[in-house]
Amino acid sequence: MEVVAERCAGIDVGKREVQASIRVPDGQGGRRKETRTYSTFTSSVEAMAQWLGDEGVTEVVMESTGSFWKPIWYVLEDRGFELKLVNSRHVKMVPGRKTDVKDAEWLAELLEHGLLRGSFVPPPAIRKLRDLTRYRKRLIQTRADECQRIQKTLEDAGIKLASVATDILGVSGTAMLKALVAGERDPEVLAELAQRRMRAKIPELRQALRGRFSEHHALLIRISLDLVEHLDEAIATLDGEVEALMAPFAKAAARIDTVTGVGQRAAQCVIAEIGVDMSVFPTASHLASWAGCCPGNNITGGKRRSGRTTKGDPWLNEVLNQCAWAAAHSRDTYLSAQFWRLARRIGKKKAAVAVAHSILVIIWHLLTNECDYKDLGGDYFVKRDAVRERDRAVNQLLSLGYKVTLEEAYVA
Repeated sequence: MEVVAERCAGIDVGKREVQASIRVPDGQGGRRKETRTYSTFTSSVEAMAQWLGDEGVTEVVMESTGSFWKPIWYVLEDRGFELKLVNSRHVKMVPGRKTDVKDAEWLAELLEHGLLRGSFVPPPAIRKLRDLTRYRKRLIQTRADECQRIQKTLEDAGIKLASVATDILGVSGTAMLKALVAGERDPEVLAELAQRRMRAKIPELRQALRGRFSEHHALLIRISLDLVEHLDEAIATLDGEVEALMAPFAKAAARIDTVTGVGQRAAQCVIAEIGVDMSVFPTASHLASWAGCCPGNNITGGKRRSGRTTKGDPWLNEVLNQCAWAAAHSRDTYLSAQFWRLARRIGKKKAAVAVAHSILVIIWHLLTNECDYKDLGGDYFVKRDAVRERDRAVNQLLSLGYKVTLEEAYVA
C-alpha cells in the first residue's frame, strides 16, 4: 500500500502506561518499526516525546480513551507534533489478537497509509471554556437536585410550602425555611415573613406551614440550605470566568443569540462545544453528523434498519434540545412552525430532535458566513406548499398539451 505518512507513530493510552510504536524508513528502502512502553507520569511522557522527536516523527495518532489521552496530547501538542485523535470503534483489532502493543502498532500502520480520520479536538481557549460550561451545568443540576431534596423533607414534615409558593427557595421561601431551622414553629409568625406578591397568599401560607417539623427535619434543611448557598456562589464564580473567556467570541455569541430559542447561556455552551472556526466541518451536514443530531445510516441487504441518531456530543445535544423546545413555544416563527408541522406526524420528541438539527445547521451558516439570523416566518411552510401545488397543477396542464406559462397560471 502507498505510504502517506513517512515518519509516524501510534500510541495506545492506558491509565498507568502507554505503548508508543513508530514506523520510519530503515535507510535501505524499507520500513522499520519499534515499540516502547512508558508510564503516564509527566516526566516519562516527556521522555517519550523526546524519543519521537529524535526519530523524526511528524505525525502521531492515539485513541480517545476516556480522559487519559488528554495529558499525552497536551505534551505532544507543545512539542509541535501533528496530532490525530481517533474513535476506538474505527480501529478495532481482531478479537483474540488484541494487546496494547499490537494496538499501538496497528494505529501506526493505519496512519502510515492514511487510513485514519481524526476527531475534532478544539483549540486550548475553547477547551478551557468547555470545562467551565460543563462544570457549571453539573453544578446547576446538583442545585436542582438539592431543591427537590428540600421539598421532599418538607413533605415528610407535613409542610406544604411548595403547594403555595412557586419557588420554595425564593426570597420569601428562604426566609421561612431559615426561620423553621432557627426553631420558629408558629404558622402565623412564619406566614408574616412573606414578601411582595406572596403577602396576598398569607391565609394559605398559615395552613401550609402547619405540620410536624422536628429537629431532625431542621438538621436536613440546614445542611441543604448551606449547600445551595455554596452552589450559588460557585455558579456565580463560573459565570464570571465564562464571561471573561467569551470576550474574544462576543460577536459569534451575539450572532447565535439571534436564533429563535437560543439564549445567551445556550450560545456560550454551543461555542464551548463546537468553537467558532467552522472550517473544521466542511459542511453543515458534517457538523450535524459529528454532533449526533441527524439520522444514522443502517442499510444491509437492501433493507433499511433503525435510523436512530448516532452517539455524538451529549452536552451539545442537551443544549440544542432545550433550545428546540423553547423555539417550539415561540409565536409566528419558522422553527415553531417546523416543530408543530412534524409533531403531528412523528410526535413531539422526534420533532424536537429535528428542530435541534435545524438550529445547529443555522448556527453553522451564521458562523461560516458571519451574518445574523433572519427568520422565514411562521407562514413559510404554508406559502411553500401553495407554490408547490401551483407548480404541480401547471405541470399537469403542460403534460396534457395546454400551452400555458407559469406566469399565466399564477395570474389565473
